[in-house]
Amino acid sequence: MPEEETLRVAGVVKESIVDGPGLRYVIFTQGCPHRCEGCHNAHSWPTEGGQFRAVDALLAEIRHDSLLTGVTLSGGEPFLQARPLAALAQRVKALGLTVWLYTGYRWEELLAENDPHRLALLEHTDVLVDGRFDQTRKSYAARFRGSLNQRLIHVPQSLAQGRVVLWGD
Repeated sequence: MPEEETLRVAGVVKESIVDGPGLRYVIFTQGCPHRCEGCHNAHSWPTEGGQFRAVDALLAEIRHDSLLTGVTLSGGEPFLQARPLAALAQRVKALGLTVWLYTGYRWEELLAENDPHRLALLEHTDVLVDGRFDQTRKSYAARFRGSLNQRLIHVPQSLAQGRVVLWGD
């Protein structure tokens, strides 16, 4: 029997209205190499922090809340745990929920790496909020973003068209 998939998690918010549209279950992953100045999740930077959570247990919590419209993967840096998150995202999508993912990496960096686990995670993501948080461009008016340099990328359309397609365009 295969080992159960686990994630190192900094925290979970079971119902959020600020991390994407609708009511969302938010997983804050542990570990981040970006260390953006002004980050409000600085506690998630150390890779050895947080707690281990089974993907199955997280999925059970998600299934339990029939009001949820989606799941948001944030951080830390979710792409540090791409393999288990891809498995989770695939199962979330099978439930009919959307997946949003926040990353400090740029879309172009992720594609250029050609990492199969990171690409699998992208394939099960609806919207990618990319780019490091830039405190000098912080804006409370930036919908679902911390700073104006970050993009809301419609992942399925971007993959299909081979170019960045912004969500909402």
